[in-house]
Amino acid sequence: MPFSLLDKFDVFSLRSLVPHYRRLLIPIIIMVLLVNAETRSLTMSVLADAFWQVAVFVAATLAVYHLFADKIYQLTIAKNKRHQASRQVVIASVLGVLPGCGGAIVVITQYVSGRMGFGAVAAVLTSTMGDAAFLLLAAEPLTGLGVALMSLIVGILSGLAVNRIHGPDFLRKTVVDNAISDQCSQCSSSRSSAHRQTVPRRLRYQGLAWQWLMLPGATVGLMMAAQVDVAGVFSVSDIHVSALGALFALTFIFLWSVTREVTNFESIVAEDKKLKQSKAFQKVALDTNFVTSWVVMAFLSFELVMHYGQFDLTNAFKLFGAAAPLMGVLVGMIPGCGPQIITTSLYLSGAIPLSAQLGNAISNDGDALFPAIALSPKVAIVATLYSAIPALIVAYGYYFVFE
Repeated sequence: MPFSLLDKFDVFSLRSLVPHYRRLLIPIIIMVLLVNAETRSLTMSVLADAFWQVAVFVAATLAVYHLFADKIYQLTIAKNKRHQASRQVVIASVLGVLPGCGGAIVVITQYVSGRMGFGAVAAVLTSTMGDAAFLLLAAEPLTGLGVALMSLIVGILSGLAVNRIHGPDFLRKTVVDNAISDQCSQCSSSRSSAHRQTVPRRLRYQGLAWQWLMLPGATVGLMMAAQVDVAGVFSVSDIHVSALGALFALTFIFLWSVTREVTNFESIVAEDKKLKQSKAFQKVALDTNFVTSWVVMAFLSFELVMHYGQFDLTNAFKLFGAAAPLMGVLVGMIPGCGPQIITTSLYLSGAIPLSAQLGNAISNDGDALFPAIALSPKVAIVATLYSAIPALIVAYGYYFVFE
């Protein structure tokens, strides 16, 4: 029994790796690019930049978010039970503009239970940016805050307009009673099972790793952003700093790739589920690894196209500039946070203009669209279309005025 010892560990079990852990293709591809002499330097640079300039700041932003988000949700929903429809829209927009998908998912479940109207759903899906908000806030805080403020205002206006046109109870009958009861029973069973489950040891170690790495990593990242010679300060070579960042990034990408089995589209593009008793830094580890993996995929894809295709960014803007906002909006309509993180990564790398980023941020529904699709596909489709309308207006308004 040559594999009897390994079979005790799900992560390393050969039977588990094929085909469930298809995410492993990503670190395997990265390893191939590192072995190839022609792409080694490019890949190392992307991995190092993803860790020192993105991941450490995303982790810091997530730490603040996970420490306070639950309290904000509880206070907001507790005060919402008897509020009128217009106030619900404002509350939903505020919950949506918080980084991550938690606020949007809360509003969807409140709509299903009858505590919020359809205008709140339209508002939250318009204002939310999902996990891509963490990336934008970490890389360009002022731009991130500006996009968040724009999303909040547009979300409120959209929700009020939808309530005025259709009323708060629009499409509620399309959510079948059986689906609601099934969803409630699943929620209650998942809560009870969550209390019985223990946090996997590997996740506890990942949480500890990020807890210890976040502060020194963010310090090095800030020094790099300030054009400080980090290698000189620590008396090491530049290649050592780059190699350390690349090693950390590749390690966390590998850990993300084996954290969850791939069974459907949602398990690829959505953030991984968290146990209720998971500590803040364990949640930080899951989300940071997820964001880092998609950022590296986006940066690598862009750099490889530039490298092999002799891609001229200036000419691309001239040829496709007017279509960029539309493409940002269309990508935003795809469920899940993965495609939206790629769009934000392309904006940060200079591949797409801010108008496309604005369109994507407003049309982006994040992971909240999955429970909406499960409970009522019609609600999901209509709400997505309603969020796309203001996204197109804002994106093309910015494009024609400023770009």
